[in-house]
This record gives sequence, structure tokens and C-alpha cells, in this order.
Amino acid sequence: MNRTGLDGDRRWLIVNEHGVGLTQRQHRELVTMRAVPRPGGLILEAPALAPLDVAEPIVGEAIEVRVFRGRPPSSVRAAGPEADDWLNRLLGRTARLVWLGDPAGNVVPWPVPVGSGAEVSFADGTPLLLANTASLDAFNEWLQESGSSEWPLSMARFRPNVVVSGAAPWAEGEWVGRRIRIGGAVFHGVGECGRCLVATIDQETGERGREPLRTLAARRNIGQKLLFGLQLTVRTEPGGPCLEGRTVSVGDAVEVLD
Repeated sequence: MNRTGLDGDRRWLIVNEHGVGLTQRQHRELVTMRAVPRPGGLILEAPALAPLDVAEPIVGEAIEVRVFRGRPPSSVRAAGPEADDWLNRLLGRTARLVWLGDPAGNVVPWPVPVGSGAEVSFADGTPLLLANTASLDAFNEWLQESGSSEWPLSMARFRPNVVVSGAAPWAEGEWVGRRIRIGGAVFHGVGECGRCLVATIDQETGERGREPLRTLAARRNIGQKLLFGLQLTVRTEPGGPCLEGRTVSVGDAVEVLD
């Protein structure tokens, strides 16, 4: 763990010719791509394309990009023409792969809780998204009751990077504004996550449906946001438990501190 979340998390980004991030919103075929991390780089894999080993472009071309059009620019390094050509063949359009070497200067353009880090990688909003297996079970019960052909949805549809079990359904909503210890690190529950159209894309096939947004609109529409999951920031008080080298591991206990 570090101030920006999980070590190495979301330090790479695919951008268009204008330097703005590309996502599954525009290109569902990104579902078929796998970025496999390795020390000092990553390996890109996709059907019908040979795997490509990409090193961190420490001395690559320095450019500025935006995760989304309305976000502040980030200073990055370009991965180079070989990676760009690989992405062009996958997406059928001009695209570039870039790397964020130092997230420390990449500050989110909104207030964060006192004692939390304001830095973020290329994550969409906060470094971590927590989801609760009991909430998914409750959601799937709603789907089954409705007779939806999309029942059941897997947890992968919501794309969390922390999944907890043993809590009551929707208990994570009660953790907003509270400190949460997971393993050796402490986080701050800053708000439930409003879901977007990407949640309607099957993460195995790339097919788009109506769920989970249709059922969330009927059952979890709060403040005009369709909520599932809890967004977390990293606690960074001097001398606190979430300093460099602290870890979060599968099987760690989860404790709501206050």
C-alpha cells in the first residue's frame, strides 16, 4: 500500500489522439484485453494478437493526458510506437499507451476527508472500491424475483478491488464517513459508488445488457445515483498504520473503527 492505494495499481492508461483516456464506454473490445503485470512493466494479451511485453517507459516521451476530458492533466511517459501499433490493431483506431511514473502530483480535483491522501493514480475517483458479497446476493435475489434473463450477475460486473464477506446486505452504506481497517492498512469510507454504463457490460463477453442499472434504479436510487459498493481513500496520518509497505491480503479481517 501507499498514499495512492495499491502498489502499481492503474498506472497505465490508453488514450486517444487527443490524449484523453479510452474506456469500455467507447470500446467494449477492451474486455478481451488482459494487462498482466510483471516487475518493471506488463504484458498485453488479446485474442488474435501476439502477446506484447512492455517495459515501464522511464525515459519515454513526456506528454500530458487526461483520464476524462473534464479532469486535470497528468504528466506521463509514452510507452512507444510498438505498444501503440498493438492497440491500434486491437481497437481499429489511433491509440497510445502511457505510464504514470509518479502519482504523487496527480491530485483529485475534489475535497477528500481530513487524514486521507488526495493523490490518486488513474483510478476513477478513489483508489479502492469495496463490495460486499451479501449485497450482491441481495441484488441477485431482486433480479431473480423480477424474472430477469440477466440473472445472476457476478461480482466482476461491479469491478471492485476489495470484496468482503460476513457483513449484512448493504452494511457498507453505514461505513460512509468511518475508518475501516483491512489487514495492515486503514481506509476512509468516503461514499457509496454511483454506477455508470460500464456496469452493464459483461466482463467476459463484452455484451451489453440493462442490468444492473435497471434494478438499481428501482431499488438503490439515492440522491439520483444508482449505488453499489463503497469508495475508499487511504488514511495517511503521520505515524498511522497505513504507511509504505503495509499490506492488504486475501483473508484479512475487516474492522470498522469508528
